[in-house]
Amino acid sequence: MSKNVNLNSLKGKHFLSGVDFDSHKWEDDYNEDSNTMLFILDGITYEAIEDPDDGYRSTLGSLTITNKKVKNTFPKHEVLCEMKNEEYVNDVNYADDDELIEMVDVITGKVVLEVGTDISEEYYPSCVMRWYPENLAINSKRKRDEN
Repeated sequence: MSKNVNLNSLKGKHFLSGVDFDSHKWEDDYNEDSNTMLFILDGITYEAIEDPDDGYRSTLGSLTITNKKVKNTFPKHEVLCEMKNEEYVNDVNYADDDELIEMVDVITGKVVLEVGTDISEEYYPSCVMRWYPENLAINSKRKRDEN
């Protein structure tokens, strides 16, 4: 099972319940393995795959619904998924290369996951797959309890 998904379609409130990193093996000999991020929103597993053939610049190649198993699961957390787009950088329109979604924990107000393509150093596209488990409400509570 594999179905392409647009990052914009994830906007809104969801429940995040798992995140893992993996690699994607391509069937041809030309492409090297690609970095991937798996995450579960509302019980659906998504796989973000880095573009395997873009030289020193990096972009998110695809986002698909997958049946891969996510090992790192946790109780569901409500997150608000918002697009973080800056259409103009140095008066150049990079909107096609600058598509990044942020998932913000609704309790802590902090970003817990970012995935997509961002403009790095206001110059070139860069694939983003960032996971901040410390920003989940359940982990913030544990940190307070330890003090």
